[in-house]
Amino acid sequence: MLLAVVVVWGSTFVLVKGALTDVSPLLFNLLRMTIAFVALAIFYRSHWRRMTRRAVISGAVVGACLAMGYQFQTAGLRMTTPSKSAFLTGLVVVLVPLLSAVPGLRPHGAHPPRWNAYLGALLAFDGIVLLTTPAGATFDFRAMNRGDLLTLGCALGFALHVIALAHTSPRMDYEQLALLQIGFCTVYMAVSLHIFEHPYIHWTGRLLIALGIAALLATAAAFTIQSWAQQFLPATHTALILALEPVFAWLTSFAVMGERLNLRSSSGAIFILGGIALTEILPARIQPTAHEGVSLSEK
Repeated sequence: MLLAVVVVWGSTFVLVKGALTDVSPLLFNLLRMTIAFVALAIFYRSHWRRMTRRAVISGAVVGACLAMGYQFQTAGLRMTTPSKSAFLTGLVVVLVPLLSAVPGLRPHGAHPPRWNAYLGALLAFDGIVLLTTPAGATFDFRAMNRGDLLTLGCALGFALHVIALAHTSPRMDYEQLALLQIGFCTVYMAVSLHIFEHPYIHWTGRLLIALGIAALLATAAAFTIQSWAQQFLPATHTALILALEPVFAWLTSFAVMGERLNLRSSSGAIFILGGIALTEILPARIQPTAHEGVSLSEK
């Protein structure tokens, strides 16, 4: 199910790219989240009466991480190149296992990541670099500008989102978690909109279609599924599966725009698949997932 979410996120790349001709990026994010929240609020209306204080706090924390990822990414794109942005966003694959090694951040009952998780993250990160940067490109951290620093915040935000879900999803209904994280994310985006950009919009059919698909399929449905799936998947495995997104983005670009994968890009896709296989397929010691690590008294 999580892989299906990544397919959706990767395949909507071309659609959203076209829509951003008609609307500023952060305003698109806000409209997308607002529509998704309204849809979830109606679909899960029976859960409003059962909200607990813990659920609200959890939703606020997860929503803050999600908003941090989206807002820093789109704000950074205005001041850096797309290839640099993709390179830096790909750091989430490395940040999740590193953050999971910190006892205070690691989900209750979970063991520290094993060697194959670190090696798989390194392989997947190398694959993202090959897939998103042109041949001969180099990256010099001394040449980082404000946009690069904002994009580093994006990678940290998405990594914290994965870890926050690993902590919260076993302890509350995934429907409530999806509803609350999108709701709080919408609030945070509304507050930060005018800080990062001067919004503009031109209503077109292309924009309406992109908003509908991005909001209902790639946000409302996708984050509901992720909230459910992370009850059963360790955070490091989730990060590796999410690393497949650029692969599906490339495949969509090939099918819709005729963009072909060269040898470098194909090698990157293979590296990402290899990193996921190394983490998911190799036998591991039996350990509780985030869901199994929660005692009955905590549920």
